Amino acid sequence: MSAPSITHPSASGTARRERPRDRLGTLLMLLVVVSAVPAAALVVPNTVLYVVPQAVRDLGPAAGRGLVPANGLALPALLLAVPLASVAARRIRPWPVLLAALFCLLAGILAARSASTVELVGAVRVLQGLGAGALLPPTLILAWQHGQTALWAGVLAASLLSGMAFALHAVPLDGWRGALEPAPWIIGIALAATGLHGIARGGRAAGGLPALRHNERTQLLLPVVPAAAFAFLAVVTTFGWSPGAQLIVASVGLAALLGLAFAGSKDATAGSPLGFAVVMVTAGLLGMPVAGPLAGLLGTRAGPQAISLVPFALAAGAALAGALLSTWIRGRAAVLGGHGLAAGGVLLLLSGEGPWLAVLGLGLGLAAAGSLRGAGLGSALFGLTLCFPAVLTGHLVVGALQVAKVDEAVAAGGGVAAEAGALTTGFRIWLMAAVGITMLLAGTAALVCRGRTTALRRDG
Repeated sequence: MSAPSITHPSASGTARRERPRDRLGTLLMLLVVVSAVPAAALVVPNTVLYVVPQAVRDLGPAAGRGLVPANGLALPALLLAVPLASVAARRIRPWPVLLAALFCLLAGILAARSASTVELVGAVRVLQGLGAGALLPPTLILAWQHGQTALWAGVLAASLLSGMAFALHAVPLDGWRGALEPAPWIIGIALAATGLHGIARGGRAAGGLPALRHNERTQLLLPVVPAAAFAFLAVVTTFGWSPGAQLIVASVGLAALLGLAFAGSKDATAGSPLGFAVVMVTAGLLGMPVAGPLAGLLGTRAGPQAISLVPFALAAGAALAGALLSTWIRGRAAVLGGHGLAAGGVLLLLSGEGPWLAVLGLGLGLAAAGSLRGAGLGSALFGLTLCFPAVLTGHLVVGALQVAKVDEAVAAGGGVAAEAGALTTGFRIWLMAAVGITMLLAGTAALVCRGRTTALRRDG
């Protein structure tokens, strides 16, 4: 079940007087979640490829090769910030950490307007990534305090599925720095909601937080070193590494993520009864790495501004619906059924674009929200630390496959149409691989659910 709201003992009259403030705090928390989480996801897409000609005219010909890798530094910075912010939000309080993260993200947005070199572009994107990564753990803690973890999971899944399409749709027609400023207005909404939430709560917590134990802090920081090494290798591979070498790095990263998720799920501190860490790896691999390249293909054909947002909006809505549906379904059935729907959605995408992305969204929302049921705060945060390394892994795989196919088309003397077809072929190969990976993750989730359930029955 969702984390319970914890009320402070008080007389009935006092409780009645506090209820309107509590309801206002919950409503503001919901506004924080539905604005801050998408703001973080919108930082991830690397859309500068569509404005390289304009940037080269402004920065000089030498900027052409380094601009795209520099813009891609946001995701490695984000995944490193998540575990560090998780510990900070547990040691301090979630509200000040969230506020600081939003100001950091806003500073990165404002600084982008004056980026005049490739190095400054990279620094700006790192700043944005750090802010985006730091705001995710406190939003999860706030949702956990208010008993709204299902909504948080649905918003995260929806953001992963729709972020790339909305970022591409916002690529400016003139000027290139606008591609470095993902939706500043939504950051303003999140800042206002966060400030009002702090005022409404009057410095009080919505519900008691368990004390941060040494084991929990160690577990939350455990992914930092492997994530840092993987992020470094992922960045390095963008500088002339072959697609085969990139796939090897991605395979090692995926194996490490599976190992961390499985081991963490069995741990007394980081484990959850329904394997939230495993599900976060699934959501990271199948969210943006599937929907993002699909949006990119549509943008290649018609231009980024001409992308139809309808399939991606439907997928986001389906993810929210799946999260809501999880409250009516038994947890293990939601997790395994969600994996089945996700695999089915990916398979259906092989037959054409259509509305099939919504099936994937329904599955991810159902599994993510269902797996949070009964999860402790430490296990929820540990799972979150694995989500964006999985996003990076998926991007690395699909990118390597598409580059390999494009290289083959170029070597065969193909033109622009052949290269576009090669991008589609690489994407379809990734979809087939993603189905197999999803089945592996579903099996891992089933083992975790069965093992934890058996242990709980034995202890009981």
